[in-house]
Amino acid sequence: MVQGTGSSVGKSTLVAGFCRLLTRQGLRVRPFKPQNMSNNAAVTADGGEIGRAQALQALACGVAPSVHMNPVLLKPQSEVGSQIVVQGRVWGQARAREFQQIKAQLLPYVLESFDTLRAEADIVLVEGAGSASEVNLRAHDIANMGFAEAADLPVILVGDIDRGGVIASLVGTQSVLPPADAARIGGFIVNRMRGDASLFAEGMRFIAERTGWPALGLVPYFSEAHRLPAEDAADLTPDTQRRGGALRIAVPVLPGIANFDDLDPLRGEPDIDIVMLRDGAPLPPDTDLVILPGSKTTMADLAALRALGWDADLLAHHRRGGRIFGICGGYQMLGRIIADPEGIEGPPGTVAGLGLLAVETVLRGPKQLAAVRGETLADGVPFSGYEMHMGVTTGPDAARPLLRLGDGRTEGAQSPDGRVLGSYVHGFFGDDRQRNAWRAGFALAPSTGRHATAVEAALDGLADHLAVHCDMRAMMALAASAGPRRP
Repeated sequence: MVQGTGSSVGKSTLVAGFCRLLTRQGLRVRPFKPQNMSNNAAVTADGGEIGRAQALQALACGVAPSVHMNPVLLKPQSEVGSQIVVQGRVWGQARAREFQQIKAQLLPYVLESFDTLRAEADIVLVEGAGSASEVNLRAHDIANMGFAEAADLPVILVGDIDRGGVIASLVGTQSVLPPADAARIGGFIVNRMRGDASLFAEGMRFIAERTGWPALGLVPYFSEAHRLPAEDAADLTPDTQRRGGALRIAVPVLPGIANFDDLDPLRGEPDIDIVMLRDGAPLPPDTDLVILPGSKTTMADLAALRALGWDADLLAHHRRGGRIFGICGGYQMLGRIIADPEGIEGPPGTVAGLGLLAVETVLRGPKQLAAVRGETLADGVPFSGYEMHMGVTTGPDAARPLLRLGDGRTEGAQSPDGRVLGSYVHGFFGDDRQRNAWRAGFALAPSTGRHATAVEAALDGLADHLAVHCDMRAMMALAASAGPRRP
């Protein structure tokens, strides 16, 4: 099990790299994260949803993602509460304090999923969540040491030198953990080293001497990590500087932004500038396209958009002849009305949308979770992606659908002038054919880049990187010490 001294120390990326490295060595590898918190989710082959990081790790293993790879997924709906997804399906919702009591009910599901994966694999790589040293939450923990104890797993602890304080983070974790938990840690990795690694040799020795844990790797910063889908919105960099691209796309970053890896294929194009707008930053006047991404809390994010003044920017952009594309929650915001009669996102109610599309949305179940294929109606260009949403959208502009799905259904909406578009389909730009069709619509030449190939190359590069800088022999010996899980 790979745990961290804190959030965003690189656990997900390291596990993905180890997954690819061990898979290339001929092992049957499966990723597992007992409990995740993210609004960036993926649809699985078995019709559920899991955290985006586990879907990437499954890709690194060369297998289809499964709900068992992330049996508990928390999707934040407010500052203090989350939707709870268990083995791929919505299970309930709870405030943070309530969830601490619920976790004991979820451990059997977590262990069932772990055993399912263990039965089909030579090795399961388990990723912890947040910090291993959250001793205040240890009593009912299912994400870190609580799970390691329940499954009887050895642990590797990861610290991030790039954020500073890595010596104190690692040594401090050892000092606050209960002795039995500290004894589970079989070694540590220092991640994201920049510059001369020899300058930290003494630091590695100091940590090992103070903790008694062997050093398993000092991993230099991996520059191609940006090609891998991010799971945390905090990892979205504010690309506000023009790189000289021929096309500028602006993206308002709202508090409940979800499934923002929809943007990754566009970010990888050297002639496209993606401007991630934060905290009410004004829409650049030379913006060609605004993308409103998905949202876990559409009504709350719409209120935030208005409070930040972006509604006026969007209307002005549209008046100037600019184009707007809303995906999922962003699509709902572009309509005239959003109604939540069942209180799915909060207190029941109805709010006015931006009015840029003549459609109305009613938030209601069941949740749509499915991989989809089809073609754009205007030009017959194929696409592939997935649906992950609650709500039904209808209205005059929906009579001008954007897509025809493989089962014959039409989907999406567009304004009469074709400058405002909306769709529930995620992953749209990840299809090279569809991305090139959009490029042609902005008079850009076809791209020679292939998004899926770039992701695979980054995973292979990451595996090579870890093979050089980590003691894989010691790590595999540690993994072998786990043995079969005791019931």
